[in-house]
Formats: sequence, C-alpha cells, structure tokens
Amino acid sequence: MTWISWLTTAIVMVTIVGIAVGRWPWLRADRATIAVVGTAVLLACGSITLEEAFEALDLDTLLLLFSMMVLNGQLYTAGFFGVVAQRVVRVAHSPRMLLALIIGASGVLSALFLNDTVVLMLTPLVLDTTRVLRRNPIPYLVGLATSANVGSTATITGNPQNMIIGNASGIPYATFTAALAPTALIGLCICWLVIVLIYPQEFQRVRFETPEVGRMRVYKPLLRKVAIVVPVMLALMIAGISVALAAFLAAAVLLATRRLRPERIWQTVDWTLLVFFAGLFVVTGSLQVQRVTDQMFAITAPFVGGSLVMFGIVAAILSNLISNVPAVLVLQHLIPALAQPERGWLMLAAASTLAGNLTLLGSVANLIVAELAARWGVRLTFGAYLRAGAPITLLTLLVAFVLV
Repeated sequence: MTWISWLTTAIVMVTIVGIAVGRWPWLRADRATIAVVGTAVLLACGSITLEEAFEALDLDTLLLLFSMMVLNGQLYTAGFFGVVAQRVVRVAHSPRMLLALIIGASGVLSALFLNDTVVLMLTPLVLDTTRVLRRNPIPYLVGLATSANVGSTATITGNPQNMIIGNASGIPYATFTAALAPTALIGLCICWLVIVLIYPQEFQRVRFETPEVGRMRVYKPLLRKVAIVVPVMLALMIAGISVALAAFLAAAVLLATRRLRPERIWQTVDWTLLVFFAGLFVVTGSLQVQRVTDQMFAITAPFVGGSLVMFGIVAAILSNLISNVPAVLVLQHLIPALAQPERGWLMLAAASTLAGNLTLLGSVANLIVAELAARWGVRLTFGAYLRAGAPITLLTLLVAFVLV
C-alpha cells in the first residue's frame, strides 16, 4: 500500500469511529457533521477527487430515502400511524406480543421490499406506539432493525447486496428464496427470543393498560389519497419498476395537492439524514478508489481456500469493516474457486446481510432507525444496539452456516 492508501485508511477509520460513537471529542459534531468533515478531509488530501466522490454517491439510495421521507411525512400528517397504533394496541395485549408483531411485520415486508424502505415506514409507527403505551422504545427499535436485516436475507429484492448477487449469479428468484427463506424465518424467531431475554424488565408477563388513543387526529382526504397511491407504488415495485423511481413517483403524486401547504411536508424531510448518507458513500468509496479493498481481497483469499463456512466468516467480518455492498463487490471474485459456486453466492448473500446486525453501523437500515429515533428524542446508542445485535448476529450466522 502507498502512503496515500495508509492515510486514506486512517482518515476513514477516524471517521467511522466518530460515526459509531456519535461524536468526536471536544467538538459539537453529530453523525452528519462527522461524515461531511471526513469527506472534506479525504478530498483535501487527494484520497478521492471531486469527480470520484460524485461517482461514489448512490443516487438510487438517496432518491429512495428522500421519496420515502416525503411519503412518511404524508402518512404522519394524514394520521396513518395513529390509526395503525390504535390497531396494534388492540391486538398486542402484552409487550411480548407487541415485539412479535413488530418483528413479524418488519421481517415479512423486508423480504418483499428493500429493508431500508421498510424501516423508514415503520420506525415512526414503533415510536408512536411505544410512546402511547409508555414503553421503553429501545428494545422495539432494535427488534425492528434486526428483523428488517434478517427478513431481507430471504429474497433478491430484500436489500442492495442481494440485488447485486442476484444479477451476478443468475440464480432464479424462486431458487434464491427457497434456499434462504428458512434461515430468515428461524432468524426472526432468534431476534424475538434474544431481545426478550436481554430486556427481562420490559418483557415481563403483564398486560397493557388501555391507553388514551382515541384522540388521534385523522385527515381523511389525505388518508384516502395515500390509501390509493401506496398500493400503486407497491404494485410498481413488484412489477419490476425501480424501487427508487416508484417511490419518487408516489412522492410526487402526494406532493401535488390543493389542501396542504408544501412547507408542512418539507418540514418532515430529514435533510440532515440525506447529507449524512451522502458523506458516508464518499467516505467508503475512497477505500475503493485507493484500492484498499483490493488489498483486503489479497489478504483474505488465502484464508478462504475452498471452505464455504470460512468464506461466510470472511464475508461477515469484511461486511462489518467496509460495509456489506463493498464486501460483496470484493468477495464475488473468490466464488469461482469454491467447490459449489451457487452455494457460495447464497452464503455470500446470507453472511453479508446477517452480519449487518452486529453493530449500529452494520447496515443502512440500522442507521436509519437510529437517526429517525433521534428526531423523536430517543437515543439508540452503539452500545445498546450491540448488546442485542452481537448474539443475534452470531446465532443467525450459525443457522446460515448449517442450512445454506
């Protein structure tokens, strides 16, 4: 590695640690600020050019984030989350049942659609429901994030890395799902069990007191419009239209209204979150520009050999070091050397996705949950997430190593 590669690696590590902790010492800096400053330092040092930084931006993801924020703003303004909260309260008569409903909904929806989209839609619902029920939101938010990652393992459309693997491997959708759905289903059960055991005070065998949920405001004209637009958006996604494009079209239709002032919706868009992810894309992209990922490939190749399990372990570790999408792009070159390449692709999909549950930085879905929760005044810390994320990751990876 050249000196600029070492410098780039050091800058990226300092930035990643700052993002993990949520601040830098002696500075008033949040995650977005840290990502922006890290990007600026990398540009100033020549680790990445401005043109390469623009190329590193995942515009599909940024457009999807923006569109879903607009959609969420419309849903919240219409009172949708309040209505759903009422229904959940009626069905979930205990904390354990509430957690099961959140994990089940998040896991199933994440298998059908991008897990990032699902947590964008469900995080406000979870926060609203736990606030109404006067429960600790942290275990339910952890359940939402971990189950979104686990559920997305089951299908090619569940997350970005699975889409890359599906296109590169040529594995049919049905074959992919049949191979990984059992791992995902068992993984959802593991999420519920681990969280219940880690938070015994929260999940005591008690029934909820009937809360005051009847006063939630519902804006029926907007709710009816949302009820038409959202199913059409989901149908477009299922039909194969780009997820980002379908979400953007839905957001545009909802913005075209005679009743609501635009600023009411623009206020619901978390512009800071968009800036944060844009910076994060550039920070991780600098590793590829400086070929640090190539060096990682050269180091890991001898350890893998032809072992499928060892390949899965390397994929899980690398996914946490450089994020799952770059890890997939690097490790796909090792698959032809495996005795069973198709199983290698499936192992790569399972390991890279399930590894995302280890830390708060493990997947985009985790960060979305944490950042949206922060807007509600709920702080999901790195340590609080790791407490449940580590055992969930280890147990679900073990299941994958056995079943894939």
